[in-house]
Amino acid sequence: MSSSVQKDCVAMILKFLEDHNFKETAHTLEWESGLFFNLEYFEELALKGEWNEAEKYISGFTKLEDNKLSTKIYFEMRKQKYLETLDKHEYGKAVEILNNDLKVFAQHNSEWYKEMVLLITVDDFRKHASLSKYGDTRSARASILREIKKAIEENPIFLEKFRVLALDSLRMSNLQI
Repeated sequence: MSSSVQKDCVAMILKFLEDHNFKETAHTLEWESGLFFNLEYFEELALKGEWNEAEKYISGFTKLEDNKLSTKIYFEMRKQKYLETLDKHEYGKAVEILNNDLKVFAQHNSEWYKEMVLLITVDDFRKHASLSKYGDTRSARASILREIKKAIEENPIFLEKFRVLALDSLRMSNLQI
């Protein structure tokens, strides 16, 4: 779906859905079409720590292997999910995240992966030199979100996806439920 008419139609539908408070439906359409990325929605998910939903949403626009910036986005989300799981002392879930989500990054940096594995063995991962400034979960989410947001904004894949077409209210008022 890439023609201008199709983009305009999706933009109109999104505007209608948002105007009528069909937020989840609008986010689903954004994700399924891959045409319009809602950075505010993504930020909301990240700040709430809904990392699986955040990753699912972003997967409608870019894949882990698309480019280095996309890889960074996925890496930072998964790493934060892992650290939050460790912080809650959910070690079984942390092992799952290591094996299912983070192992793919081991090929790029095996030493980093080994360090992440070792974090399971310590009571407080903040004692690790590279994580000593981690702080509380809320602050860590805000900090990592700045990094992710920067990667999203610099990523050429998202270049045309931030722009929401201006639709005059007259066109939208002709649509009725």
